[in-house]
Amino acid sequence: MLVGVLMPWVAVAQGTKAQETQPAPLTEAVRQEAKRENFGAVVAPAALPDGATAVSGWVGVPELGVAYRQGMGGWEVGARARFDYLRLSVTGEGVARRQLWTSGAWAVAPELGLGITGNTGSRYFDEQNLEGWFLRVNPALVASWKVAETVTAVGLVEVPYDVGLSPGGTWRVKPMAGGGAEVYLGEDLSLSAVGELGVDVFKELRGVTQTRLGYGVRLGLGVRLF
Repeated sequence: MLVGVLMPWVAVAQGTKAQETQPAPLTEAVRQEAKRENFGAVVAPAALPDGATAVSGWVGVPELGVAYRQGMGGWEVGARARFDYLRLSVTGEGVARRQLWTSGAWAVAPELGLGITGNTGSRYFDEQNLEGWFLRVNPALVASWKVAETVTAVGLVEVPYDVGLSPGGTWRVKPMAGGGAEVYLGEDLSLSAVGELGVDVFKELRGVTQTRLGYGVRLGLGVRLF
């Protein structure tokens, strides 16, 4: 499924390259070296450089999704869509990042996502699932550390907060932290694996606040288009 979603983007990128004039061997070597120095499409780098564009998709537990990233004016902006197949909920959000600190192979960027979540309330898997429409505010922090020529370690801290848009006072907040790695595969493709652990705190309709384990695992594939 993931490969099927991304292959059209890969074909467009490779088709565009095929139409360009073939560069001199030295120029091509320099270009490839620049790509290895600043690769990443799924999570890495902490923030895309100006003019860079990436699309990615991931599968995992409890969700799968797709994302678009664009670097411009010192910022990274983009959009994400997620589908939680265990609870039958969907989320769409706009995202902004800005790299605030870098030192050698390290980089850190805060992120803010804002969007809408729609949940069917299905209780086949989760007997405490919350039904309805929710406003999502998702502050996060992304860190990257280039450990090898084609490998970047990533760290994530995120606190997605869903507040119900209907009367009743339902809400959910899920502080999570974790990490993983992103590996450059060549031809502008990169593969990412990330795991997170945290807590899932929520309040049901006219209910009491409850807390349980929160978790997430994602395997992603991304491509840099420019």
